[in-house]
Amino acid sequence: MRTRAPRSTRPAHRRTAAAAALLMLSAGLAACTSSGTTSGDAQDAAQDAPGASQAVEVDPVRLTTSFTDPQAVPIDAPVTVTADGGDLSDVRVTSPAGPVEGRVEGGTWTSTSLLEPGTDYRITAAATRSDGQAVERTRAFHTVDLTLDEQTFASIAPLQGETVGVGMPVVVTFDVPVTDRALFEKHMHVTSTPAQTGSWYWLSDQEAHFRPARYWKAGTDVSVDLELNSLPAGNGIYGQEDRQLSFHVGDAHVYKVNAQTHQMQVFSNGELLRTLPITTGKPGFTTRSGVKVIMEKFESRRMNSETVGINRNSPEAYDIDDVRWAMRVTYSGEFIHAAPWSVGSQGYANVSHGCTGMSTADAGWLFAMSRRGDVVEYTGTDRPMTLENGYGDWNLPPAAWKQGSALS
Repeated sequence: MRTRAPRSTRPAHRRTAAAAALLMLSAGLAACTSSGTTSGDAQDAAQDAPGASQAVEVDPVRLTTSFTDPQAVPIDAPVTVTADGGDLSDVRVTSPAGPVEGRVEGGTWTSTSLLEPGTDYRITAAATRSDGQAVERTRAFHTVDLTLDEQTFASIAPLQGETVGVGMPVVVTFDVPVTDRALFEKHMHVTSTPAQTGSWYWLSDQEAHFRPARYWKAGTDVSVDLELNSLPAGNGIYGQEDRQLSFHVGDAHVYKVNAQTHQMQVFSNGELLRTLPITTGKPGFTTRSGVKVIMEKFESRRMNSETVGINRNSPEAYDIDDVRWAMRVTYSGEFIHAAPWSVGSQGYANVSHGCTGMSTADAGWLFAMSRRGDVVEYTGTDRPMTLENGYGDWNLPPAAWKQGSALS
């Protein structure tokens, strides 16, 4: 076997150095000719690889956001995104709750919709680098978690799809107080077909009603849109979710009760259907005069005097298990109902404890045609109906009603 003579290590060293230089140059050229989308600042830094004599030094693109702690981003302020070292062209912010709307102006993307609490979000931003190359950057963040005590939920009456009477207000009840009423009211919308002008009235920090200037027109379709999700309600409270529903206004039922003549006139769409003999509250239990609205209906209801402040030992006490065809018109306990025990006085005298009593047959007929929101107009007594005692909304004239708006 022939033995190969050893070679000098110097030429080998030169070849190794040259090969290394060639590899570094190739790496630099490959970075300069990448296809155009990158996902990290480290890839921009590869532009300035050692030995790449033809490489152009390019600043890396970095995202700057409006929040400092990506694990506790507030929900009551817009999120902004800018791209340092490049021109921002598009931003997408997504989450399991859905996308976040926003727009790019002057090199900054700003969200135009609010965030959901306790939610993971991902920012995907597209920008153009100074060398004309398109790059993409991503960033994740998580919004602050809120307890139920830090959120307020809006309940709405009437119900979705319900057909109501012409006196039915839109009643919104919040389970946690709203102190920034004006901000909330700006996001509480009621529209109707045919269009009818109306406004909100805040009875308290937890209850707001909407009604038109006059009774709804029969046949009206009404839509309610509460855009309250994540909206700051004040005192560290936020809206829990958006709410939408629609309802229909049926025939115009207006019942006119005169406590002096002991009669109820029943009108439907302006036509007098029947005049019913009735009895109302006796002295000491005077029925309230004013506009009332039917709030609830019960085919049968127990009525106990203790629920309206009459002691069980009082000579005026009563406890009736099965009062038929009862329709509530005040929170304080006034109903329209069948009162077979007072038929002899109906049409002649007021003998009740404040309710409007009639025969079982008449009460059943009226109950069958009535619905929540029907109007009962009472006259003939010196005791006035109040705004808060039920749906007393119609006892205020339109100008006074508007003054109850947080935006008036």
